[in-house]
Amino acid sequence: MVCFTSMTKPEAWGFYGHRLINRMAVFTLPAELIGFYKKHIEYMTAHAVDPDMRRYATKHEGVRHYIDIDHWDVIPFPNVPRDFEEAIIKHCKIKFIAGSDSLYFEKQIINDSIFLSTQHLGGITLAIDYATFVKYWKKVIKPMYYEDEWRLSGYDLDELFGTTYFQKNKIDVLIEDHFSQYGIVPYHLEATQQKLTRAFENKDKTAIIRISAEFGHYIGDAHVPLHTTSNYNGQMTDQVGIHAFWESRIPELFAEREYDFFVGKADYIENPRDYFWNIVIKAHSHLDSVLKVEKRLSKTFNSDLQYCYDERLGQTIRIQCPEYTRAYTDALGTMVEEQMRSSIHAIGSCIYTAWVNAGQPILDISEPIIVKEEPIIQDNKVKARAHDN
Repeated sequence: MVCFTSMTKPEAWGFYGHRLINRMAVFTLPAELIGFYKKHIEYMTAHAVDPDMRRYATKHEGVRHYIDIDHWDVIPFPNVPRDFEEAIIKHCKIKFIAGSDSLYFEKQIINDSIFLSTQHLGGITLAIDYATFVKYWKKVIKPMYYEDEWRLSGYDLDELFGTTYFQKNKIDVLIEDHFSQYGIVPYHLEATQQKLTRAFENKDKTAIIRISAEFGHYIGDAHVPLHTTSNYNGQMTDQVGIHAFWESRIPELFAEREYDFFVGKADYIENPRDYFWNIVIKAHSHLDSVLKVEKRLSKTFNSDLQYCYDERLGQTIRIQCPEYTRAYTDALGTMVEEQMRSSIHAIGSCIYTAWVNAGQPILDISEPIIVKEEPIIQDNKVKARAHDN
């Protein structure tokens, strides 16, 4: 068991766990880093929840917290490309617009080549080496990721495929991303790892502490089994509410008193991409137990013994009773504790790896840093997933 100071009760679902995990990750760091991070431990703790605060500010935030990996494949997910751009290419739709017509190419990736074909406009099949297409995608299309529309002119496509087809027929192309909506957490972890490394290289202490705090949040999310499934809140198995039950209610009741968060020193990560995917695979491997244990247990408890009422933020909420929560966590064994411990160690290891890859810069801790608070403006058009409400 471990005790700690300066932790407060959660303002919303999941905040308690994220703050605790980030805080404890600081103590996994080597001597060269722990002084800097201990000096800013309150920031690491408080701002562990910043990514959740931005969920409704942009449609691009929410998908960073999860991946509905069972929508695409089964463990160990061999059919899901580990490269983000290749995953989008595999599942994107390519629409061509000619005058008032708006139609889709048939897209196939066969034998290291990509083919686009249509029976319209006289019919055509275009082919190009897949590696060349990926290189072009990363150079031309990737920068459009955060734009509302990914549009390529006929000139662009003719240049790529070595034709005059698109300009001749006055065709523009729109590319539709049908992958990101199912979550991108392992890809975002890899991108954030690179971002933190650059911050260390630049000795940008403000960026280092800000990115580290947010990185911890995404790493913690990737360890949650219900962040790896389309059935993210039990809505497909008549278990609505199980997301907060597992992720929030159990840690809130038992973590501080019963869990051991001394996880040892951070390790250097040789292959971050494999490391992040292994986190997702392990989390998803727990999913059957998370769902089946609760389903079985619910049949042995009367409904009035499963749910109680509690006061939170001036509101009365319906929440799992302590006795039911105890029965559930006992039936799960050490799963929740082990996933929290793994999150703590992973955060420390990712920070340590970024620092090593940046050349192990010495961080001056004599001068305080001030991280500017950016206002979060909610976008009413951003839709929440059910368990966020």
